[in-house]
Amino acid sequence: MLAWLRLVRIPNLATAAADPLAGYLVVAGLRELQWPPAACGLAVAAVVALYAAGMVLNDVCDVEIDRRERPERPLPSGAVDVRAAAVAAGGLLAAGLILAAGASYQATSPWPMVAATILGGCVWLYDRHAKGTPTGPVVMGICRGLAWLVGMTAAGGPDQIHEWLIPAGMGLYVAGITLYARDEAAASRRTTLALGGLVMLVGLIVASGFVWLPDRGPIELVRGASMPVSTWLVLWAIIGTSILYRVAAGIGSPEPSRVRLGVGNAIMSIITLDAVLVLAACGEMWAIAVLCLLAWFMMFKRVVPPT
Repeated sequence: MLAWLRLVRIPNLATAAADPLAGYLVVAGLRELQWPPAACGLAVAAVVALYAAGMVLNDVCDVEIDRRERPERPLPSGAVDVRAAAVAAGGLLAAGLILAAGASYQATSPWPMVAATILGGCVWLYDRHAKGTPTGPVVMGICRGLAWLVGMTAAGGPDQIHEWLIPAGMGLYVAGITLYARDEAAASRRTTLALGGLVMLVGLIVASGFVWLPDRGPIELVRGASMPVSTWLVLWAIIGTSILYRVAAGIGSPEPSRVRLGVGNAIMSIITLDAVLVLAACGEMWAIAVLCLLAWFMMFKRVVPPT
């Protein structure tokens, strides 16, 4: 069981759950803490299944490389059979699409299914062809943006310009992580690390535009003046700085251990960033609910590496 949990990167599934959940909440604007509608739950389950499929398929495609570079991983070590892993990846992809169809049915909209189908295609494209190429980080960023869109479309959106900035910004942020992590198993190049950090910074700036509209000024946050836009932006900047500080440490000393620390922290921080975005749209209680997914990440991180 531990080998299978390592194969699906069980800590990272918390980030896969956070994105569609936050996407649904941002569009729906739920203020009272309550059990979310079925469309939301199905959208979250669909993205988690597709993400898990991507993790398993990644190792299936990399099994020969891992036999040389990471022989301790589940497939090269023989803890999990390669054929069984391939079947599991296909089953998870199918499950994700079925769950997305359920989300579309509950939302009375075809768009959750459309977004999930494109997401599944991008997962396959990344693992089979794009990984290791210059387009790899771009495809991975698109996957993260689509994870947001599965949740947002389940809530009937996005139908506002500023809502589109979130999947765009978070997609850029994850593209930057992917670029930064490209050579984490060996000696990373400072140029690649610096470029990855720069893309992450741009993504954080784009996503923060969610609280600002050029034609109307700052969006009024939930509950009146409970948190002014300026305070929210300071909070966002503090979190972003803490992420990029660890990224900079890897650039300064590009040892695999430091780079992996920066990557792991950046992945974990997706949950925190999602919670802060929900804070702007739904208030404190829902933000705390999203933030609780950190417990999932931290619990499983103790036994399964997130990178």
